[in-house]
Amino acid sequence: MDRAQGSTESLRHKCAACFRQFNKMEHLVEHMKTYYHSTHEPICDICKKHCRFYDSLRGHLIGPLPKAECAKRFSERGCSLCLKVFPTAEQLTYHRATCQSLPPLPPISGGRLFSVNNRIQAETEQIHGESSNRGNISAIAMDCEMVGGGQDGSLDICARVCLVDEEEKVVFHCYVNPTIPITDYRYDVSGIKPEHLIDAMPLKQVQEKIQQILYNGEAIWRIRSKGGKAKVLVGHGLDHDLQSLSMEYPNHLIRDTAKYIPLLKSSKASNSLKYLTQSFLGYKIQSSTHDPYEDCVSAMRIYKKMRNQDHSQSASLSVGEFHPENVVYARMKHKDLEKMTPETLLQISQSDFYCWCMDSNSQAT
Repeated sequence: MDRAQGSTESLRHKCAACFRQFNKMEHLVEHMKTYYHSTHEPICDICKKHCRFYDSLRGHLIGPLPKAECAKRFSERGCSLCLKVFPTAEQLTYHRATCQSLPPLPPISGGRLFSVNNRIQAETEQIHGESSNRGNISAIAMDCEMVGGGQDGSLDICARVCLVDEEEKVVFHCYVNPTIPITDYRYDVSGIKPEHLIDAMPLKQVQEKIQQILYNGEAIWRIRSKGGKAKVLVGHGLDHDLQSLSMEYPNHLIRDTAKYIPLLKSSKASNSLKYLTQSFLGYKIQSSTHDPYEDCVSAMRIYKKMRNQDHSQSASLSVGEFHPENVVYARMKHKDLEKMTPETLLQISQSDFYCWCMDSNSQAT
């Protein structure tokens, strides 16, 4: 009986990525077709298990029921922020100094310190001109603060917007004149008072300035056809922010930390920016009212951390590309795939999302 069980166990086919086992090779092939395992997934540095989300990898290493051997080695030489494991404790100590981020300092414009008590109307004056002339700036982070409209104050209205470049310098920052009456200023969260919106910038003018910054003066039709050069737009919940500004932006240029697959929860729901900042950057935000500059910087830092990962790009999707099927598998016969080893199946498998690590080389613009 024991001998038979051992024989059955040896015949099971093990996925080279997530280590799931299957009785038949055809079942493993079907698994590889639908799970899109690739080098772009979060991977345990110890056992080399692939995880779909960083939350899953975090649970594998330091969760309530972690993999015992991996958890032991990770506790000795693992970074709790990027989840990498280092050969020596000295290397880990050196790494932590660069992986741990400090909270951003309040931004300064033209010698003035930005704060919610300042009337922010034309802060873009010289800042915008200086930043847009730096050709090496390829990404802009944006965040909006909302007030409430409608009878119950549940309608989101953009009342403040901030744009920050890759160097964490303010590119544009202003209060926005609402197009409909405000019924709830949501001060506890937004930090916005009625006096802040006196002489606030009209929405149409805000739209024009943001478009000028993002599109670099290019014709919009060229950007939408991926032929022009524009900035990558970074943020958290950008669909909501763009909607509140009555604006659109090409999907292939959006890097949203609320939608990026590796940053999602294991349930595929979005993590909050507050959680992502604590988990990946090591400091807290939004302890009182929300600061759009602080949120912009956090989103930009998370994006750059994801972008700077060193992944193989040989079997990856191009910018904005998505296929309902794993392309390489779709071109091959099922019987031919069944003849391959699990390792070969993993090698030819493709990701179903555009990994931000490719931005480092392609610039995605």
